[in-house]
Amino acid sequence: MNKTFSIGLVGLLTMTACGNGNGEEGNDEIGDSIQIGYTNYAENTVVSAMWAQLLEEQGYDVTRSSLEKAALYEGVETGDVDIGFSAWLPFTDDHFVSDDAHDVQEEGAFYEGTELGIAVPSYMEDVETIADLNDYVDELDGTIIGIDPGAAISSTTEEEIIPYYDLEFTLQTSSEQGMLSAFDSAYAEEEPIAVTLWSPHWTFGNYDIKYLGDPDNVYGDDDDIYYIARHGLAEEESQIIEWLNNLHFTDDQLSELLTLQNELEDDDEAAQQWMENNQEVVDEWLE
Repeated sequence: MNKTFSIGLVGLLTMTACGNGNGEEGNDEIGDSIQIGYTNYAENTVVSAMWAQLLEEQGYDVTRSSLEKAALYEGVETGDVDIGFSAWLPFTDDHFVSDDAHDVQEEGAFYEGTELGIAVPSYMEDVETIADLNDYVDELDGTIIGIDPGAAISSTTEEEIIPYYDLEFTLQTSSEQGMLSAFDSAYAEEEPIAVTLWSPHWTFGNYDIKYLGDPDNVYGDDDDIYYIARHGLAEEESQIIEWLNNLHFTDDQLSELLTLQNELEDDDEAAQQWMENNQEVVDEWLE
């Protein structure tokens, strides 16, 4: 069953097959090399670490690469990346989508109902909507702290949100870690700060934080999170695709994983501990 939208960067799923290098179908060649690409956001780093461990346990030789979103799509397009974590569809990553490319399997969604926007600490009680930020221009030095400039949330904030709500602000891009460090420092002193943020994210379990209202829905509706795979992988490594299509996180499960990631400060250890805590879930994925 295929979803009705398609992936852009023409040929995201049409690149030259490279999986086992011999064109054989199925999963007959255990020990094949699998290249996993991931964007450097919390849910992607830890989920990619998890699947690297799972595939290695199944006999695959797995390598991982951290990539910006555009590079991730390009890597899957060219076949340099076999599996990518992740794509936010159908809205946030829609600029990677074109009408002449190929379908993403609906089963590829492993988390449903994301959210993104501008967030502030809840102690900023008189700021409820994005437009309210203009009352805090001086206190915030006219700056919204963002993540990397290649992220969709960065371009949407800079090119759509700021002009639409006539904000007297600029977006200061950095990295997820940089944004979180700035937020943590401000929060510790109960100072005002505005950051771009998304859900699922462990920060919502660790800080008293709130999204600012976006009454005209400029950021768009909720997405689902998909893994993506190069064209041909489903035929060459059908077992991997079957396992990945079984992958699904509930809110509680993903929250537990992201909390472990934050506490342990190690993706591999967090993934391993989560799988030990949720062995029945993992077994269902690998059925």
